[in-house]
Amino acid sequence: MDKNELITAISAAFMIFFALGWFARLSYGRLRRINSTNVDEIDDLATRLHDAEEQRDETITYLHQRERELVNKAAQAEAELDAAMQGLGSARREAGALRRELDELQRG
Repeated sequence: MDKNELITAISAAFMIFFALGWFARLSYGRLRRINSTNVDEIDDLATRLHDAEEQRDETITYLHQRERELVNKAAQAEAELDAAMQGLGSARREAGALRRELDELQRG
């Protein structure tokens, strides 16, 4: 192989590698390209996601507030029930005492 053939072979190899690199870059660019519609879709999705997160936070806050209200109402109802049961027990004891007195008066 003489000098001219070696230069021609090296030049051909460089041109082939250049063409392969250019083709690979072009293919990669097309695969990774983000056009304006994709950016608009991404912005829209980000906005909707942010709105959904805000709504979720508001809902969680509302549920915690509602849970506190219901726990308070349940505690009040339990206290009222306890008071009613104590009143009923007291009334039963008083009725029992009055019956005993009435029985004693009827006997005596």
